[in-house]
Amino acid sequence: MTSSNAFERMFGFARRDVTLGNWREQPFNGWAFQNVGEMVRSARISAREGNLEAAPVDLGDLLGETLDIGGQKETVAAFLDRSSTDALTVMKKGRFVGDWFSPSMKPDARHIIFSISKSLTAILAGSLEGEGKLDPNAPVTDYVPEVAGSVYANATVRHVLDMTVSLDFEEAYLDPESLFARYRRATMWNPGGGEESLREFLAALQQLDEPHGKAFRYRSPNSDLLGIIVERASGQRYANLMSDRLWKPLGAKRDAFVTVDKEGSARAAGGVSVAVRDLARVGEMMRQGGTAEGGRIVPQAWVEDTIHGGDAEAWQRGTMTNLFANGSYRNKWYQSANASEAYCGIGIHGQWLYVDPKAEVVIAKMSSQALPVDDPLDLDNVAFFEGLCARV
Repeated sequence: MTSSNAFERMFGFARRDVTLGNWREQPFNGWAFQNVGEMVRSARISAREGNLEAAPVDLGDLLGETLDIGGQKETVAAFLDRSSTDALTVMKKGRFVGDWFSPSMKPDARHIIFSISKSLTAILAGSLEGEGKLDPNAPVTDYVPEVAGSVYANATVRHVLDMTVSLDFEEAYLDPESLFARYRRATMWNPGGGEESLREFLAALQQLDEPHGKAFRYRSPNSDLLGIIVERASGQRYANLMSDRLWKPLGAKRDAFVTVDKEGSARAAGGVSVAVRDLARVGEMMRQGGTAEGGRIVPQAWVEDTIHGGDAEAWQRGTMTNLFANGSYRNKWYQSANASEAYCGIGIHGQWLYVDPKAEVVIAKMSSQALPVDDPLDLDNVAFFEGLCARV
């Protein structure tokens, strides 16, 4: 009889049990979300060399604090467990005031942030816009002419940035026969990938029978297209662009990674993996109006537009008013329109980057929730963040 090894004792399964077909499912995602490079080939986003991270700060008594979450009293520790949290970092006025890690995640581990990748990609677009290298009002085809026969033929970069492309596509995460499953094969995230590239997939997408710019429609392929747009506008590959314009100027301590398809196109919509404190640093940069480490990463006007410039009417025509009843979406960041005026990046399976400008708090939360989308738990997460911001 063979005894279990340390991996099996930690996770409850063997490494060989994790496959391209199940890596996003529990219990396997608890390991896979921290090791995406073993599942999907990835490109490195380099941080500055020799930039070492300080030791974590224990959350201490905050773990025992009781918050009002969904009409129920729940401790911070209990909610972290219930929401399958892998890591949590809290910043207050630019200082790290608390870190928490599950037993299976080390402080320096990189964790996939899924659709918060979109928010990072938009920062690259904002940086290029500030230098006059990208025009958000220009036609998409000015940068990517090969999509001229697709839904993007008459769309602008602004439509792409704000998710107001009238794209005939559904985020059917769990349907193996859907167009979404074909999309994931094109990104090499699902078995059977490699026949069609991400770029070819994007060029085949078609338009609904309504104009662009009217309704907020959350469609991930738009953000992968934005990744290609920023590459064309800059003349750099996505990973190098992210390193030069965000990761190094930010003062990130750990290299990040992004998954790529068969042609090397980055999964800009959801394939970035980062350390949790580095994710919090992105939120703090936004809270500081686009600056970090004494330097400017994006124009302050771009940040102000991002957190205040969303189209409330387009949001009301969308399908996410259950999360933020009076919210909006701009440059791939959500505006809550709550009393806190919080804004955030959100990724499936429980990834959050939450910025509360009034409380001067930034929270980064990484999770391995069972479901890609869990609407009640999303509402609980927002209540958790609001309660935590009031305590730190």
